[in-house]
Amino acid sequence: MRILGIDPGLQVTGYGLIAYVASNWQLTEAGVIRPEGRNLPERLAELWHGLEELLRETCPDVLAIEELYSHYAHPRTAVLMAHARGVILTASARMGIPVVSYAATRIKKTIAGSGHASKEQMQRVIQAELGLAQLPEPADVADALACALCHAFVQRSRPQGKR
Repeated sequence: MRILGIDPGLQVTGYGLIAYVASNWQLTEAGVIRPEGRNLPERLAELWHGLEELLRETCPDVLAIEELYSHYAHPRTAVLMAHARGVILTASARMGIPVVSYAATRIKKTIAGSGHASKEQMQRVIQAELGLAQLPEPADVADALACALCHAFVQRSRPQGKR
């Protein structure tokens, strides 16, 4: 099983691929896609191409992504993130890769035991779970790995045949 976690963004999209090897989840690859277009359509096109290449190279079984969250004080941010998330979902669908979404609080609760865990708490749990020498950075990569681990943990806790 190979799970690709994605933290969508128009400036930086983080990704982290984990694989189940020898009874443990292991980090296979992680990094960021940095669209550098001058305007929204160019950034979305660059995100599309970067993601398409990533999906071809990593061949994940499933893609895990955080659900869109909108804060009343920043609705424009949510709309812009929706564009990036839409590109990610479409690229995954075109390549036949199933997508699962989790709320941010669900990810935090599943990974760290609290739906209000701090970024540092999340990084430390991810570091421990994956046996990393250092905290996962940048934050976009840590968030992507949290999505992937959340899905791994949710799948592990489900009874067989209930997927």
